[in-house]
Amino acid sequence: MSPRGWDRTVAERAHKPFDQSATNTLRFLQELLRDYHPRDFAIQLTDGSSWPPEAGQFCRFTWRIDDPGALCAAILSANQVALGEAYIHGAFDIESDIEAAFRLGEYLLSKHWSAKEKLRLGAWALRLLPAHGIDPHLHGRLHSKQRDQQAVSYHYDVSNDFYALWLDKEMVYSCAYFHGPHDDLDTAQRQKLDYCCRKLRLAPGERLLDIGCGWGGLIIHAAREYGVYALGITLSQRQRELARQRIQTAGLADRCEVRLLDYRAVEQPESFDKIVSVGMVEHVGESHLPEYFRHVYGLLRPGGVFLNHGIGRAGDRPTPTELTFTDVYVFPDGELSTVSTMLGYAEEAGFEVRDVENLREHYALTLRHWLRRLEARSEEAQRMVGETKYRIWRVYIAGSAHHFKTGRIDVYQTLLLKRDHEKSRLSLTRADWYSN
Repeated sequence: MSPRGWDRTVAERAHKPFDQSATNTLRFLQELLRDYHPRDFAIQLTDGSSWPPEAGQFCRFTWRIDDPGALCAAILSANQVALGEAYIHGAFDIESDIEAAFRLGEYLLSKHWSAKEKLRLGAWALRLLPAHGIDPHLHGRLHSKQRDQQAVSYHYDVSNDFYALWLDKEMVYSCAYFHGPHDDLDTAQRQKLDYCCRKLRLAPGERLLDIGCGWGGLIIHAAREYGVYALGITLSQRQRELARQRIQTAGLADRCEVRLLDYRAVEQPESFDKIVSVGMVEHVGESHLPEYFRHVYGLLRPGGVFLNHGIGRAGDRPTPTELTFTDVYVFPDGELSTVSTMLGYAEEAGFEVRDVENLREHYALTLRHWLRRLEARSEEAQRMVGETKYRIWRVYIAGSAHHFKTGRIDVYQTLLLKRDHEKSRLSLTRADWYSN
């Protein structure tokens, strides 16, 4: 007799005996999920067996288990990388709302198994999940110029066409700015570009430096709409190539330039009126934050401002002691610091902190747009980068949305001033940021 709640059709039972491995898998999962409520998802095995959600619960997703042994080994390891590898290499799949599955994932990783429990629950799963980690082959000292370029290239030089599948028209690969939850992605990203320019209070003829300029969306917008002269720098060869094409197409080659350059190699003291960095500080490394802020401070003219936009670890979250799935598969050498840490180093460099805004909810909305767009073009994505890399990006984007939604990570825009003989030359209010 099958365990309580397990369902198979009469026709299946007539033509195929119940698979003992399915019975064992269900018993393992029932024990595993005994205290998990509400169970708002279904479970399905490859033999057709299924376990519906708890009574009265809407089914948010289906957990399809294709390799019970590998999944069991990953769960009992209580290791985030192992569980992520079980997904990307096909031990299981999530059908429908993958973001909703992260509550389940956190529950599984929070379990603390004794050796006796592991033997009892996992005795039938004889093979362990192999480590399939993709080695980015990074060489050199951590956060050296050479190694940082390798890390950035590993993440961003996947394929411009791949990113174009799910980013907005301007290919802005960072948090959008929503006036309301019903804004479409293209609108929200245009609003974000303009919001950055307003915060910087750009004026015609000013020189703007964009550290980590991506595919050039911000510098193109700033040059076209605000009349500035903009230099963008990136460590991604493919980003630079496409950014230059887009600048030429926009007819802005006399106002915009993109170079393949590390920010530490920019040697133009006090040459820029405004500096912006969007989504780059995460690559700096906490031990290099003092150098980062000092160098940017030196590049600004007195009275200039620096808008630093980046993801930060929530202040009540400890520093990870083990590699995460993102560390191994997505952002090698990436580090998230708390906003208090970043602001402390900024002040030590000489900056005056003028504004701090957390856009956490905006990033959760952005990531959901990206996820829907990526899933809608999954076949094209898999043709471009392969199934494994597609699954890496799907689970990474969904997990990031979950973490922003739940406050585990934040994203901050910090406006920093380099004072000019104790004068700020800034407006007394923020009204100009929001006026049309």
